[in-house]
Amino acid sequence: MAKFDEEKTKKRYEELLEKEAEDLSKILSDKYKIPYLDLSRITIDLDSLKILLEEDARAGKMAIFQSVGKKLQIGVLNPELPKTKEIVDDLKQKLYIPQLFLISEISLNKALSRYPEVPSFVEAASGIIGVSQKKLSELEEKVKDVPALKELISKGISTKESRKISEVLEIIIAGALALEASDIHIEPSEKIVTLRFRMDGILQEVAFFTEDIYQFLNSRIKLLSELKLNIKDRSQDGRFTIREKDLDVEVRTSTLPGPYGESIVLRILHPKTIGLKFDDLGMEPEIMERMKHELSRPNGMILTTGPTGSGKTTTLYAFVKEVNGPGVKIVTIEDPIEYHLERVVQTQVDEAKGYDFSNGLRSIVRQDPDIILVGEIRDLPTAETAMHAALTGHLVFSTLHTNDAAGTIPRLIDLGVKPNIIAPAINVAMAQRLVRKLCQKCAKDDAATPEELKKIKDEMTLIPENKKPDLTNIKIKRLVGCPLCNQSGYKGRVGVFEVFFIDEKIEQLILSDPSEGAIKEAAFKQGMATLKQEGILKIIRGVTTFEELERIVG
Repeated sequence: MAKFDEEKTKKRYEELLEKEAEDLSKILSDKYKIPYLDLSRITIDLDSLKILLEEDARAGKMAIFQSVGKKLQIGVLNPELPKTKEIVDDLKQKLYIPQLFLISEISLNKALSRYPEVPSFVEAASGIIGVSQKKLSELEEKVKDVPALKELISKGISTKESRKISEVLEIIIAGALALEASDIHIEPSEKIVTLRFRMDGILQEVAFFTEDIYQFLNSRIKLLSELKLNIKDRSQDGRFTIREKDLDVEVRTSTLPGPYGESIVLRILHPKTIGLKFDDLGMEPEIMERMKHELSRPNGMILTTGPTGSGKTTTLYAFVKEVNGPGVKIVTIEDPIEYHLERVVQTQVDEAKGYDFSNGLRSIVRQDPDIILVGEIRDLPTAETAMHAALTGHLVFSTLHTNDAAGTIPRLIDLGVKPNIIAPAINVAMAQRLVRKLCQKCAKDDAATPEELKKIKDEMTLIPENKKPDLTNIKIKRLVGCPLCNQSGYKGRVGVFEVFFIDEKIEQLILSDPSEGAIKEAAFKQGMATLKQEGILKIIRGVTTFEELERIVG
């Protein structure tokens, strides 16, 4: 005979009541035309809760559970209650911007039960994103390496104090800034949530969370980025700004639904990323001198190619900064604008409003610019308009997706551009990659192995005479690892470039609709070194390693 389990039955009954209450709230949300939200899956922000007195919250059957500046996220039991309407109108009079969510009585009671904690909660000074700028600076000082960040995050998520848990996002952001990470990845799986940072192009695991911490981070990030909290079944994009030491750091947010929750990626667009000057890009001296000459020309096109993340935008911005001055009008069209440049008119593609690269570029030409930056050539109309601009007195910078420099011409022909337009319009075609630099603090000198010497000599036999280094007594550097480079052996990245210039011979060749092989052969005769050969030169000079070059170039 089965034994009756009263405790289990009671628990099951309570679960059914909760589900019934939430289902009713979903129905009412359709009736009142406001989104439904289950607050049991959202961390209540005590700083937001105290905007409304407890007695008013109880009377209005409502709770402010999240806020950023004047924007409030408010859960209400019934938006038609007179007291609820009165409080919402009063908040609007105080210049707050309320967004209402329909919640169940269970959610409301959860929020109201947090009021006893409010008196002991001290308000933090707010930066642009609603976190303390001073605190961010203090946290950055503490984060010297990944282990230090792991320890800070561990302390934040191990406590049950709401104040400490609410600081987790601040710790993550401060850590990313201190470690110069380009991206923050928050990835939920079946049992755990993983936090990873992309540093020098490589993802590194930083911490692991439980689902409740993830839910808090998810709602807080969405709120900061002005994304919809109740949408979890489709991707969303947003952005917010961090004020750091008088610098505004833009953060682009992307959420993507998955089987265990939304994957969140924060792209950190730090202004110092584009602080690189033209001289610091990593070009070989003779290429750099020739490029300076090309940048001084009044018209023509300079195209840089490479995969996503190869540093094309940084290179183009370095070109812009090299030619920027009071007497020059520079206009850009980008998708999106990643960094803001002084004395440059920057516009952003908005295809929903009909402002794409092609018609945007036509509008830019009417602005009487000297120099135009086109974020990317994707189609024939954009390519043709950019080429005509280059032929009519404008210097044009742009990017194209090809694997190498020689592939630029066939790619433009594939798009439908006529060779007789390409030949006179383009001045320079280049390809680039980013390789990690050896940490100069811990890297050690070593003799090259016989296999490495063979690789070096094989590549150097193909390189133009004016670029050949002294191959006697070759020494290379080995990676070691230290706290400065987070034990990776690498610190920072530098560009590897292959560049050819459109001279009379190549211009004549383009008119014959050449293959990529024919372009490559002509570029080699001109003196172009390949990405691999340029990388070998950097290995000889102790800048990077064979392993890194193999990873990036092959």
